[in-house]
Amino acid sequence: MRHPVRAIAAIGILSVLTVGVSASPGSNEPGQATVTERPGLMPTHAIRGVVTSVSASVLVITPSGKRAGTMRFVVSPSTHREGNMAIGATVSVRYRVEDQRLLATAVSTHPEKPPGAARLGIGPRRH
Repeated sequence: MRHPVRAIAAIGILSVLTVGVSASPGSNEPGQATVTERPGLMPTHAIRGVVTSVSASVLVITPSGKRAGTMRFVVSPSTHREGNMAIGATVSVRYRVEDQRLLATAVSTHPEKPPGAARLGIGPRRH
């Protein structure tokens, strides 16, 4: 049991030292390129839910499944949009967390199924 803990601790220490050395000022030689963090490289998450409120800058959904409550996303002009984000529509939201805010990077609307479609066997087949 002690060996996995040591291995994890060693990896953590090495990663901190590596980041510290690469991030130290003046470590780059003249002419060397520096790597800057771009927003597109930040980790993203995805969730599906029903729209409860929408405006030009905010989207609020109630997530599908067992999650209780609502989620509030900041929507910007750079947010990729597919479909009509209207109250009651089911949407999938790709987002990232930045400064304790949920920033939507893409929102797509799912088409509504006609009533009784599952019962009639209409729609995609499940095997």
